[in-house]
Formats: sequence, structure tokens, C-alpha cells
Amino acid sequence: MSAPHLRADRVSITLGEDDRRFEVLHEVSLEAARGEFICLLGPSGCGKSTLLGAVAGHLPIASGRLTLAGEPIGGPDPQRGLVFQQHTLFPWKTVLENVAYGLKMKGVPRAERHAQANEFIERVGLGGFGGRYPRELSGGMQQRVEIARVLVNQPDVLLMDEPFGALDALTRVKMQSLLLSLWTGIRTTVIFVTHDIDEALFLADRVLVMSARPGRIVDELVLPFGRPRDAGIVTRPDFVALKQRCLARLHHDVAGASLPRLTPLGQPAATDYRYAI
Repeated sequence: MSAPHLRADRVSITLGEDDRRFEVLHEVSLEAARGEFICLLGPSGCGKSTLLGAVAGHLPIASGRLTLAGEPIGGPDPQRGLVFQQHTLFPWKTVLENVAYGLKMKGVPRAERHAQANEFIERVGLGGFGGRYPRELSGGMQQRVEIARVLVNQPDVLLMDEPFGALDALTRVKMQSLLLSLWTGIRTTVIFVTHDIDEALFLADRVLVMSARPGRIVDELVLPFGRPRDAGIVTRPDFVALKQRCLARLHHDVAGASLPRLTPLGQPAATDYRYAI
């Protein structure tokens, strides 16, 4: 087997100062293959976004090791693109200027960066809006620009922190389908944070379920659904069964009750399954 593209090995993260310091993540281990789509699913406050921030290079880890392509992650890098729930577009710049900004910082000539930016503006369905400003766009359109701005830099890893959480239900479904369409074309490694079970099961190759704080990985689901996927998948019996499994795990963990070790999908019950992969 090839080495993992992204790896967290027994990573713990603490926040706060002195006697107000507390542990957010406890010995989290995971591996992502190149081009894999992984969703981190868990309750609010479990450390999902904190882990994403560490992978992005914005937060230090207390112990353990984070690596990308075998090299330690020591700080922010354009090769780890981050998309937040609320857009971070420059309000004084047009859509074209926002999308082209990262290329400008790399020194890409104006004509070339505008051509690349326009290509991604088209790919996210906003052709003809390059001259508009963020305030002139809907929330869903703003997130499309945000995604285009990250993807135009062709990152090795795309980190997404509940990017559709603030959108209405219909727009959210459309954005999920758009993301899968874009990802199919570029196959970058994706780590997607969400607390929405349907969203995780619809998008991911694997779902890693996290416990309440301090966050730990308590379950892994390798999803059996083929690709491409459409919204109708959420009514399939196997989808519903996986959703029930996630609900049971999250409910028992948040309530503090014990839950027997769950049998991994496709494995006999006797398997000694390791959640910290």
C-alpha cells in the first residue's frame, strides 16, 4: 500500500492559558489517501474545526504528529486550502479579483491569472458574474466564489469547515452536488467538517465520527455508495441504516452512556476494529 497523503498520529490539542487550559482533542489518529473525501462528523464543540485548523497550520498541537506527503505540517500553506462556513471574500474586490488573488500573490501574470480565475468562475456556475462584488451576491453564490478562490490554487488538500451550514436546505443540497462535481474533476484530498449526518453520508468516501470534547474518533464508516451520487440516495435503505448507526453513536456518546464497539461495515462481529486508524 502507498503511504497516506495526510496523516494525524495521536494528535492532542489544548486551548486556553494556565489554569484555564483544557483539552479539545485527545490522541486523534487518522489517515487520508490522496484524492479521498473524508467527512468528520460530530457534535458541536467536539474539536472538528480545531483539528481542521491544525491541519491548515493555524493551530499548534500539544502532542502527536501531523504530516502531509510525509512532511511535518508546521504552518499555513496555499497547498492546504481552507473554506469556512462564512465567506472571507474581500468586499472591495470583484468576484474575478477575489478568485485571482492567490495567483496574484504567487506572481502569476495578470492575463494568465484572470484566465484561470474565469475558468473556475465558470466551473462553479457563476459565468458572467466576474465583475460583481460580494455584496451583490446571494449566500450560495458567495460560497461558490469562496470555493473557486481556493480551488484555483490547485491545493493538495481542501479543508472545508461546515461550508454550507449557513445556507437554506435547497441551496445546501445544490452546493453539495456542485462540490462533488468539482471534486470528481480534480480529485484533491478533502477533509470536510460537518455535524449534519445526511451531508456526511452523501459526500464522503469515509465518515469519521467524533466524540464529545475532548474529541476522539469513536467510529468509522466506509461508505458503500458508488459515484456519481444524486440526492435520491438519502431514501435508500442502506443510507437510512447508516444514518441510524450515526445517530446511535452520537446520542450515546453525548449522553455519556456506554455503547458496545460497533462492528465495521462488511466485517464479521469478531473483528477487533481499531478506530484510531
